[in-house]
Amino acid sequence: MYVWPCAVVLAQYLWFHRRKLPGKRVLEIGAGVSLPGIVAAKCGAEVILSDSEELPQCLENCWQSCRMNNLHGVRVLGLTWGQISPNLLFLPPVDIILGSDVFFEPEDFEDVITTVYYLMERNPCAQFWTTYQVRSGDWSIEALLYKWELKAIHVPLWSFSADKEQLAGSSFPGRHTVEMMIISPARVNYS
Repeated sequence: MYVWPCAVVLAQYLWFHRRKLPGKRVLEIGAGVSLPGIVAAKCGAEVILSDSEELPQCLENCWQSCRMNNLHGVRVLGLTWGQISPNLLFLPPVDIILGSDVFFEPEDFEDVITTVYYLMERNPCAQFWTTYQVRSGDWSIEALLYKWELKAIHVPLWSFSADKEQLAGSSFPGRHTVEMMIISPARVNYS
């Protein structure tokens, strides 16, 4: 199982804000080995881990991470970005959506955003905490955020002690350029 540099940075953000997590309902999308979701669960959040329904090995990785960390109360389910499914329709309410390196392939960007938009329509106070690796200056989600009436706030890595080449005793994020943002609904003010 491989942990991506973005997952380590998002896990650092969760650890930095660990006192705010007990009782929060957290959904990790594209979880893979689930480091951020595992940290959230260890900090007292009610966590659901998800990855593509079409990738059973990824779902097995989620289960394996839960077993390795003695987290028997964490749910794991298949959610495929951009697709309506019973698992998506019957999700319980969430406060925080996590996604580390879900903006990996540009052809998936809109599917990720539409899934997050759907979740925020059902959970208007929810936020999407996401980290991504800068791979190309040409890749942007700005137009998609505007299209789906969402806004993003950049979170400086120094603000949660993640501006180092090595975090939590690991070699990550290394020299990778990782960014973090919090996405939420763009509220129109009619005052």
